[in-house]
Amino acid sequence: MVEKKASYYQSRYRDRLRQQGFVKKEVWIPPKYTQALKACENALREGVLPIDPKVDKEKRMNQVNNWDTQTLFEALGQSEQVVDGFVEIEMVEGADPDILITMKDFGDLPILLGVSGSQIIVNTLLWPMDEVNDTAEFNDMILRTHKLFPLSTFSITRGPNDRDYYELFGSLSSGSILESVIFEIETLADNAMQAAEAYRSDFKNVA
Repeated sequence: MVEKKASYYQSRYRDRLRQQGFVKKEVWIPPKYTQALKACENALREGVLPIDPKVDKEKRMNQVNNWDTQTLFEALGQSEQVVDGFVEIEMVEGADPDILITMKDFGDLPILLGVSGSQIIVNTLLWPMDEVNDTAEFNDMILRTHKLFPLSTFSITRGPNDRDYYELFGSLSSGSILESVIFEIETLADNAMQAAEAYRSDFKNVA
C-alpha cells in the first residue's frame, strides 16, 4: 500500500494548505496544553475563533453502543469530512476487515482503521527501517521524543515487499463518539506529517 516516502505526502499536504491560504506559525507552549492547541488549530482552519478549546470529556467521551467496523464505516461515510470530499474511505475485506482512509488534506496519506472488541486502532506506515541511517540511534531517539506527538505511538511492523516499517498508531475505545474517532484520525495524520519533518535528516539519501 505504501510506495512513496512520508516526505512526499508531507510536501503535498503543505502545498494543499498553502493553496487554501493557510500559513505556518511556530509556537512554544507548555506540553500539557498540546491537545488544547491542536483543538484551536482545527477550529481556526474552519474559520471559527476558539474561546475555550476544552471539550467536556465526561459528557462526550462515550456513546451507548460500541462500534464495529461496518457501523463505523457507515457513520464515517455520513461525516462532514467524507461528504465534503476531504476524506475518502473504503472497506478492505479480509478475515478482520479494515477501513482504508485516504486523507486528501494530508497529501492523500493512507490510514487504516480497524475495530477489535473494545478497541479501535488507527495506523499509518511511515518509512522502511532500512532507509534510516542508524537504526539503533534512531530507535533510541524515537523513544525519547515520541511524547511530542500526542495520542500517537511509534511501532515497527512488517509492511509491503516483506520489509519492516516504522508505523504510527493510536487507539481509543470502541464506545467513543464519532467526533472522538475523527479527531483521533486527524491527529494521527497530522502527527505523521510532523514526524516526517522532525526525523527526515535521519534518512538515507535525503535530498
